[in-house]
Amino acid sequence: MSGRTRVQACPERTCIGCRQRSARDDLLRAVVIEGRCVPDPRGTLPGRGAYVHPVPACYELAVRRRAFPRAYRTQGPLDTGELARLIGRAEAQETHQT
Repeated sequence: MSGRTRVQACPERTCIGCRQRSARDDLLRAVVIEGRCVPDPRGTLPGRGAYVHPVPACYELAVRRRAFPRAYRTQGPLDTGELARLIGRAEAQETHQT
């Protein structure tokens, strides 16, 4: 043994809202299914994914900047209601736990 430790590399992704790089586990992946932006918390759904911090500020910034259609390389607006509900629930749970 050489004495070197093997450190597992943690993949990084960029939040499409705030444009900050974070560990993949800290971000919420979303994919497009039939014109809807669907959350993919396990990261197993097929297709191009976009990553956003699971906080309302990053989500709202991504919507305002029209980052979702650009990230998925699609034309026109996408329905991001499911994603908004999930992020809103996550925020509500964090405030109730504190």
